[in-house]
Amino acid sequence: MTDSLALMGVKGGPAIRPGSQMPVSMLLRMDGKNIVVDCGLGVTRGICDQGVALTQIDMIVITHLHSDHYLELGPLFHTAWTAGLNRTIPVIGPKGLDDYWHAFQESMRFDIDLRIRDEGRCDFDSLAAISVIGDSHDFGGITMRAMRNVHPPIVDTFALRFDGQHSSVTLSGDTAYMPEMAEFARGSDLLVHEAMLRDGVEALCARMTNGDERLRTHILRSHTDAEDVGRIAKDAGVKQLALNHMVPDGDPDFTDQNWTDAVRKHWDGPFFLGKDGLQITL
Repeated sequence: MTDSLALMGVKGGPAIRPGSQMPVSMLLRMDGKNIVVDCGLGVTRGICDQGVALTQIDMIVITHLHSDHYLELGPLFHTAWTAGLNRTIPVIGPKGLDDYWHAFQESMRFDIDLRIRDEGRCDFDSLAAISVIGDSHDFGGITMRAMRNVHPPIVDTFALRFDGQHSSVTLSGDTAYMPEMAEFARGSDLLVHEAMLRDGVEALCARMTNGDERLRTHILRSHTDAEDVGRIAKDAGVKQLALNHMVPDGDPDFTDQNWTDAVRKHWDGPFFLGKDGLQITL
């Protein structure tokens, strides 16, 4: 199987609206393994749409504890369980992810216990083996390295790099512009980087009905201008660049051309503007 990275959800932020894409989730297929990175709303459907059975997931990684990155982790496991999952899957994430997992179990306790009793299902609680992200992890010959990025006010938030036998991919996670990302991604076959259009952020915040100036402040200090993403890709010498976690999303005043023009100020290599379901060969 050829190594690939599927962008199953590319929208920045947790809200969805008519015409929007889905929050962030990715499926990395490397060295015959299926690795899910982030579990925003829609991840379960996204995996199936990539032709991968939920019982074939080998590892899950959560980059940080904003809801658009882990909201559907519990439902993904529950749905996989009802689809036949009967083995433990390693889940690597920030401190506190185990609290979410235990609380999800308790929120679904009636259904879980009923299905075990009434349908003969296996134990549910042991399906996820949660551990805290470290600097480096080895998974069946695939090396995953983590670098703390800049996404205030959250501290435990990470960029990831996966190096396998034949390919490498770097995922920025949610982050403000950091020149160090270029060295972290150096020579990767693919860099997937979050991005914002500053004018689009202003338009988004102007329409907000249940937030205030703090939302604008958060977005602008915690995310990366698309122009700077192109600069990072150039400095890193990566082979391909893709955007995800895009802000704004679904605004007709900001088209694909706006994103492309911003990135192309510094990057002239192969470029993929993130779309839900897009699969990129590594």
